[in-house]
Amino acid sequence: MKIPARLLPLVEDGMVDEVISQLMSGKEASVYVVSSGGRICCAKVYKEIDQRSFKQAVAYREGRKVRDSRRARAMAKGSKFGRDEQEKVWQNAEVDALYALSQAGVRVPQPYGCFDGVLLMELVTDDEGSVAPRLNDVTLSKEQALRDHAQIIKDVTRMLCAGIVHGDLSEFNVLVDHLGPVIIDLPQAVDASANNNAKWMLERDVNNMTNYYGQYAPELIGTQYAKEMWALYEAGDLTPNTELTGVYVDDGSDADVDGLMAEINAVMEEARLRRERRLENDAEQE
Repeated sequence: MKIPARLLPLVEDGMVDEVISQLMSGKEASVYVVSSGGRICCAKVYKEIDQRSFKQAVAYREGRKVRDSRRARAMAKGSKFGRDEQEKVWQNAEVDALYALSQAGVRVPQPYGCFDGVLLMELVTDDEGSVAPRLNDVTLSKEQALRDHAQIIKDVTRMLCAGIVHGDLSEFNVLVDHLGPVIIDLPQAVDASANNNAKWMLERDVNNMTNYYGQYAPELIGTQYAKEMWALYEAGDLTPNTELTGVYVDDGSDADVDGLMAEINAVMEEARLRRERRLENDAEQE
């Protein structure tokens, strides 16, 4: 196939041997199957900020640290240089999260590096060697839904222990290989301790997954894994091996009107994003 302009520099530098095919084109990035160093992998090409729907929402950028004071000032002012630097921070957030989560034992694609706005990473495949499907394209048995939900909860726990909240986790951001779910798409990942929105983002992530798997295993509906997880995290008692029960008793001490409104707004925004993704997914399949 014709080499996309954004991948041409990597081909010329010998980092990509061949562009095999386009895997998907979404509103935030296009993904290609490429050969690099003799292995087949993914090349995720981030779209320019004015071409994306996500727009790097302020709620996600909160708490991201920039060590260089000149860069930080430029980003705050919104100059062209500042916007370019903000774009680099946005892209590097996914790379940094993938490295950290891979080391923490979370099932994510193995990253190989980010070069000029192109993320090279592992191509996740099924047991036949084909590209692994997204969770929303898979029909599950009750047993598989319970097993995979337990794996997701374990991985989200490990993520939180590593100080990371996905921030946009749903059936559209999970692949399914022969071992179960693999979490993908992390440019909006937030710092659990530095971002004031981390708690409701975690709850939205977990509730999204519980409600989805609950279609196949109704006993999951109503579980409170996110609240239980966050309470243990705040108390300093959460570990990667913590056995969660899904039960949480609210003593009423953490009532928070602003937090409730944030959750309501988040649910509305998630509904909008889901509609967009369904339309996007339908368009890809046509």
